[in-house]
Amino acid sequence: MKKIISGAALLLLLTGVLTGCKDAKQTPAPKVAYGDPDKPDVVVIGSEIEGMYLAKAAKDEGLNVVVLDPREQPGGQLIQGEMQFLDEPSAEGGKSLLQGRVKELFDIYKQGSIRKSGEFRDYYNRLAADIPIDSGVVLTDIAIEQDSATGKRKIGSISYRTKDGQTKTVTARYWVDNTDFAALTSKLGLQRIPGIETVFPGSKPKDHMASSLMMKFRNVDWDKFRKEIGKLSKKEREEKFGETTTVTDTFTWGFGKVGSRFQPSSPEVFLRGLNIINQLDGEALINALLLYNIDPANPESVRKAMENGKRETERVLAHLRGELPGWENAELNGFPNYLYIRDYDRYETEYVLQGSDLMSGKMFADNVSIAGYPIDLQGTIEHTWGERKGIPDKYGMPLRSFIPKGYSNVFVAGKNVGSSAVAYGSARIQPNTALAAEVIGIMMAKAGVGRLLSELPEKELQKLQQAIDKQYGIKVTGVKGKNKIADLTDEQIAQFNAGKLVLP
Repeated sequence: MKKIISGAALLLLLTGVLTGCKDAKQTPAPKVAYGDPDKPDVVVIGSEIEGMYLAKAAKDEGLNVVVLDPREQPGGQLIQGEMQFLDEPSAEGGKSLLQGRVKELFDIYKQGSIRKSGEFRDYYNRLAADIPIDSGVVLTDIAIEQDSATGKRKIGSISYRTKDGQTKTVTARYWVDNTDFAALTSKLGLQRIPGIETVFPGSKPKDHMASSLMMKFRNVDWDKFRKEIGKLSKKEREEKFGETTTVTDTFTWGFGKVGSRFQPSSPEVFLRGLNIINQLDGEALINALLLYNIDPANPESVRKAMENGKRETERVLAHLRGELPGWENAELNGFPNYLYIRDYDRYETEYVLQGSDLMSGKMFADNVSIAGYPIDLQGTIEHTWGERKGIPDKYGMPLRSFIPKGYSNVFVAGKNVGSSAVAYGSARIQPNTALAAEVIGIMMAKAGVGRLLSELPEKELQKLQQAIDKQYGIKVTGVKGKNKIADLTDEQIAQFNAGKLVLP
């Protein structure tokens, strides 16, 4: 049953989302105007939700922020791809690690007030309401300069072509790559971080984890679905549907055997276990249809994958009708406008997170996020099922993993986080990098006008961390994570970091 939240309570929660305060009644810090409003302090390339948290945080702290989006419509994975099965990071024992604005989103989500695509779109629009977004742009020139003060490189300006064909040039203090195809960082002369091909070797010199097309259905009898599965013993559920199969009022997981019994129409598609979200009123959304060999930087590749995914979704519908109780009368409920791009090229940052950092619960002096989630590596066309490498307790994500190597005024957000192929299996989860982005946005403003965030010494970063804790209740220091690989040898740790070892 849908949990009803009063209009006043919903308004209070949404106010908390948009202000990022500990409590919606708290008065936000006074805004300080920096620079000329026609010359933004921060330019965010791409409109994925993680970078929009950065943009909102920086804007609320007084910075002038604009978004230049290479995609035709804003919202990325969450809105256009409708990847609205939200994964929650937690420490060992199940304690949630959510903090900041993204926690408020999850609170409303779990209460049932945001479940449908239109509700997510409304949320996104409120978040981005006062941030200019220019969609459909093409980056044409990046002016890279040598920073005499630091000896590092920096971006001085970016020229771009608008959707209507105008050519414009913008300058800024900070630049952020917030795309799902490294639209900015791929042009900066950086080294690509070795990808999933190092873990699942195949015939291609470089590879990426599968993308997905979210599958939307209606006329699902969720109550029958839950009750009929719940009647089965654990052994019966596992024999018929697969290990860990569970259906709650809100989610499902497991159902690996349902996926394995499906016969894909081509090697380019694959049905894995079913992660299903109850969107209420008979609507359901499934994250399970994997699509291989997609280049998100190539519109034609994306278009073909969308067509393949839509055709396969029709075949999946017939399969689910025969496999799942309560799905006998299910129907298609439309399609997303875009794919869920799980993995693409990432480029070297000042610090590249390793799997052993995660599993040892490592914390950093320049933490900008406290993260957690199983190291979940989705498959490739030659290794379809993927693999879970280990389950960390909690770990830190340092500011340096969001600064492209050798650059003083460029940052990355979301999927562009500097992490090895193994570490990316956990680090990529949206709330982990959303919190980091929000903290970075706040820090950009609090660092002041005369110097860049990347230049701050450790002691001053710690003062910013403490100020953020006091003002926003976001704690990224003084946290300890459990070391779950203390008994491994150096050789075993090296094997784990290379993806050659699976931990219990």
